[in-house]
Amino acid sequence: MASLPALWHLGQQWLAHGHLALALSIIWSLYLVLVGAWILLQRRAPVATIGWLLSMAVLPVVGLLVYFVFGPRRFRRQRLKRLRSRRKARMRRQSLAHLRDRAAQAPARLQQLVRLVSNATQLPLSTAQEVQLLVGGARTFDAIVHAIGQAQHHVHLEYYIFEPDTTGQRVLQALTERAQAGVQVRLLVDALGSKRLGRRHYQALLDAGAEVALFHPPKLGRRLRPVINFRTHRKIVVIDGTLGFTGGVNITDTEDKRLQADPCHAYHDIHLRLQGPVVSWLQHVFLEDWAYALDYRHPAMPQDFAALLPPQDDGPALAQIMASGPDSPLEAIHRVFVDACYAAHQRLWLATPYFVPTEAALLALTSAALRGVDVRVLVPERSDSLLVTCAARSYFDELLECGVKVYLYQKRMLHAKTMVVDDMLGMVGTANFDTRSFRLNYEVCALVYTPVFAQQLADQFSRDLAQAERIFEHRPQPLPQRLGDAVARLFSPLL
Repeated sequence: MASLPALWHLGQQWLAHGHLALALSIIWSLYLVLVGAWILLQRRAPVATIGWLLSMAVLPVVGLLVYFVFGPRRFRRQRLKRLRSRRKARMRRQSLAHLRDRAAQAPARLQQLVRLVSNATQLPLSTAQEVQLLVGGARTFDAIVHAIGQAQHHVHLEYYIFEPDTTGQRVLQALTERAQAGVQVRLLVDALGSKRLGRRHYQALLDAGAEVALFHPPKLGRRLRPVINFRTHRKIVVIDGTLGFTGGVNITDTEDKRLQADPCHAYHDIHLRLQGPVVSWLQHVFLEDWAYALDYRHPAMPQDFAALLPPQDDGPALAQIMASGPDSPLEAIHRVFVDACYAAHQRLWLATPYFVPTEAALLALTSAALRGVDVRVLVPERSDSLLVTCAARSYFDELLECGVKVYLYQKRMLHAKTMVVDDMLGMVGTANFDTRSFRLNYEVCALVYTPVFAQQLADQFSRDLAQAERIFEHRPQPLPQRLGDAVARLFSPLL
């Protein structure tokens, strides 16, 4: 066998005789074959596969690096890690057995939708003793701070954005007071969304005996941004296992018009207060996220599940928690949004700050309108992302042609994420109507299956329409805007 120095010398002679171009061509061809086969075996959507193949061919080194860090394999690593944590932190199946045994029964019309949520999320139908709609950050923060002050055993919070501003300090102070009183406080925040919240802001909370964890913290320093995908976009508060909050409101002054010099600068948002057995499943979602963030190695992992999941009397309202994220390939929230569109008979009213639908979601919305359902979509006139605003505008003509009524919320940033389906379903949660919420982030929604709540949510939607402008076909648009909208739409899968 020839030695390595001999082979190296032979290669140099071969290249010296003008074969450099041929050598590069061979290397390039082998690279394309190997990398192409690797990507094809991922069995992703055809358009995504073609896009990755082209990026690898045009930008071989950069494309390969981006694919390894942000592509499907990164997605798979996060999913596997999350599943390992979930298997360990299933809160001991016997602790959940009594909850599953008491799962409520859905009426005939709701059975398929309820079964879809249950099978896609492993979160069964439950009940609520009370369901209260909270409109605006001011009302939401007042309710949450009051509930924290009444806590006797534990307070659990999980937030995408937790700012160290006036609102954040107010909540931290309330948490610190309860921790000093012996209440167990656990705070989980997303490392990217809450990047301005430093240890100095919650040191007093830690000193009082509380626990704070970061979801997907950066590996190379606090100020370096972690990956933009696979974030917890959830907003969860659980008090003593019996009272819960979820919805669109983050912990930030931006949500409270009382703290804005101009009230029009405050977001318009909607949150939900829940009381009763359904809160146990909101608790379940939090505890899985807590275990995942700590990687199940922390000595203070909660073990007193009987106190975390106390028995509660059933309530009159049928309700269900729905959670989804990149740890599951089922895309539960995406499926339920689409299925709810097909299940609608009379009305389908959707409010979302970011409207960048998938093909399946767009088809479901337009199909509902074409079969005579009153479909209304409420979005902000200008969101806090110019790219998303432009991308959303690019879908309006398709919606209008099929009979969907599109409204632009004026003056303030609409941040509510709600859906009303006929008189059977009212949905409030953290998920936007876009790919990021459907596939890339961890989201949670509350589904309430009662005519009373559906009408309450519909009434609020109607009040919001009074602050909105309806758009119609044949809107005159300058060429630069149409071109910008079309370009923004190209990035829809990434928004």
